[in-house]
Amino acid sequence: MTDLALPALADAPAKPAAAGLTARTRRARALAYLQAAPMALVFLVFFVVPLALTLMVSFWEYNEYEIIPAFTLQNYADIFEGCLSGSDLCTTARTYLSTLKFCFLTWAFTLLIGFTVAYFLTFHVRSPTTQMVLFLVCTIPFWTSNVIRMISWIPLLGRNGLINDTLRGIGLIDKPIDGLLYSDFAVVLAFVHLNTVFMIVPIFNSMARIDRSLIEAAYDAGATGWQTLWNVIVPLAKPGIAIGSIFVITLVMGDFVTVGVMGGQQIASVGKIIQVQMSVLQFPAAAANAVVLLCAVMVMILTMSRLIDLRKEL
Repeated sequence: MTDLALPALADAPAKPAAAGLTARTRRARALAYLQAAPMALVFLVFFVVPLALTLMVSFWEYNEYEIIPAFTLQNYADIFEGCLSGSDLCTTARTYLSTLKFCFLTWAFTLLIGFTVAYFLTFHVRSPTTQMVLFLVCTIPFWTSNVIRMISWIPLLGRNGLINDTLRGIGLIDKPIDGLLYSDFAVVLAFVHLNTVFMIVPIFNSMARIDRSLIEAAYDAGATGWQTLWNVIVPLAKPGIAIGSIFVITLVMGDFVTVGVMGGQQIASVGKIIQVQMSVLQFPAAAANAVVLLCAVMVMILTMSRLIDLRKEL
């Protein structure tokens, strides 16, 4: 009888301890929710609510005089009109292909420049003070307004700009090159100029956390510089590359100012279509285009997230 009661007496002190641990866990969880509440409220007010309103307005009817809060799918049907019939690409498909072309070219050039600059700052500049100074040199120009930095290219790329005058002065060309300004080249150049910093910063942060002993081990094992770069540095810098790519892709896909200024209002993009529709008060059509653009960007981001697990990497 006494022996049977011993296990029960032994387990008795464990129950209050477990209850105390559960209470502390609940208090810690409640405190965590309380700390996250302000940011969640900001996220709700400035992201979820506008997104829900945009989605709602995209299903409303409209005409030349008014917006009618009545459900319709005509706005989405107008976007994809002609895409499911005929051999030629519809307007929406051509516009998205043009936007994706700018997006891919900008991503490729910003990745090349950003990776090179970040690699130099991380592995070839030994002094932390010098690293910080050079890093500020890279970022300070980006504190200037985007519009000002775009306009600054016009005196260089115009028909009578500095580049054409210099080339004619040294006898390389007889007449000005028209494709330097108000062209695809000018748009991509401006995009690269405006967005390179968004690729440099995350890649630099990822490279700065790489353990130098791994690189030394690779060299000790007989790896060449390119092998070390490709098999050690690039895999460890993937989180920064992914984050920078997400920044660049999202910024380029929705941009309409750069395309309008550097393209001379002659080059189509999805953001430009939305801006034009809003300027003529076609808000339901603009909202529908914005929803389609958001879905396209989300597909691209989710595809990148499948290739690189950012939560695990970070």
